[in-house]
Amino acid sequence: MSINRLQSTLDYQFKQEELLKQALTHRSFCRGANNERLEFLGDSVLSLVISHNIYEQQPNASEGDLSRIRASLVNEAALARVARDINLGDYVLLGGGELKSGGFRRESILSDTMEAILGAIYLDSNFTQVQNSILYLYRVYLQNLPSQSNLKDPKTRLQEYLQSEKIDIPEYAVVKIIGKSHDQTFTLTCRILSLNIETSGIGSSRKKAEQDAAIKALKVLKK
Repeated sequence: MSINRLQSTLDYQFKQEELLKQALTHRSFCRGANNERLEFLGDSVLSLVISHNIYEQQPNASEGDLSRIRASLVNEAALARVARDINLGDYVLLGGGELKSGGFRRESILSDTMEAILGAIYLDSNFTQVQNSILYLYRVYLQNLPSQSNLKDPKTRLQEYLQSEKIDIPEYAVVKIIGKSHDQTFTLTCRILSLNIETSGIGSSRKKAEQDAAIKALKVLKK
């Protein structure tokens, strides 16, 4: 697919198109000029721009609240959402194995590529331009920031709820792991022994599976 369409979607025209091509190149496609270094740069630029924006938007928020808001906007899932908004998966250059396994849909690849593109824009222009690009791409999400009550992750919310009720904290245990190291699926349980509650969670990492199980436990508790 033509990268001219992508540049139009980004609302930015590269002076050095080779930077954009490198940003789109996954290491499975090319071990040399791939997007890993650009990803490193884009991660730092994104964090600064989002931090500055929410600092201005939320004058009464504590440091902890600001950190949680930022994390909700720059984590892997959030970056992947932004990438899907611009159909970035259609442009990523992947090796044969990643193509067959659907790498263009994988959150980790989409988020890394999104960061690499921001790093490429920064190198191709300047900080003001990449700031404008980030604010453009994030415009909907920055206008609809999550509420403070929804910022804490499910595991934390579950633990705080149980502690407030003087109930022992839950135990998490891995049931099975399937798939190769780069594309695994975890299944685990969350057990609240004193209440005889057990829920099961599934995710692409142990952390995500724990969060999934914690969400289900919270739903059981609040029925």
